[in-house]
Amino acid sequence: MEDITESFEKLGVVPVVVLEDAKDAVPLATALVKGGLPCAEVTFRTEAAEESIRLMMEQFPKMLVGAGTVLAVEQVDAAVRAGAKFIVSPGFDAEIVDYCIKNEIPVFPGCITPSEVAQAVKRGLKVVKFFPAEPAGGISMIKAVAAPYVGLKFMPTGGINAKNLEDYLSSDKIICCGGSWMVKGDLVKAGEFDKIRELTAEACKLVASIHG
Repeated sequence: MEDITESFEKLGVVPVVVLEDAKDAVPLATALVKGGLPCAEVTFRTEAAEESIRLMMEQFPKMLVGAGTVLAVEQVDAAVRAGAKFIVSPGFDAEIVDYCIKNEIPVFPGCITPSEVAQAVKRGLKVVKFFPAEPAGGISMIKAVAAPYVGLKFMPTGGINAKNLEDYLSSDKIICCGGSWMVKGDLVKAGEFDKIRELTAEACKLVASIHG
């Protein structure tokens, strides 16, 4: 878990990917790696997710690929079988979190209220997701919720882009941000992987300027 969170912190941005067709998995992974972000949270919203993770990990075994939008323990098993290195859920699902902890699978559940954060802290988690970030109050809400929980950090996702990334990453409560602006679905469907690589490289430069 510590190795993964350290990687997240260095990267600054975790691309949140929705793949409708597994044939796009390797070209997309190639674009992300060449663009400087060897990482992806592949959402389990589509039937292609499991196969996409498997193909990415076969081609780029050192890439940090995880499964997002995980809503059931069965999906955890499927993702891990495919090679996922971490699990992300949109909300705090105690069954999923406890299962991952028991099986030593890095998990980042969504927490936007003090009650949810308290459940995560009670289980020893050091990093949680904050979703949907912008609609839920953004960085000001995160700072308010985080205040009583010293040491806990957040991975906000939802409505984050190149324009507001600095607002989040400049806070010591943020370990990294999930973002989809460099991997938009229409770019993937159109096969514009060179454009994705360019946007990824721009995101890396932005993170570097923010981190100083």
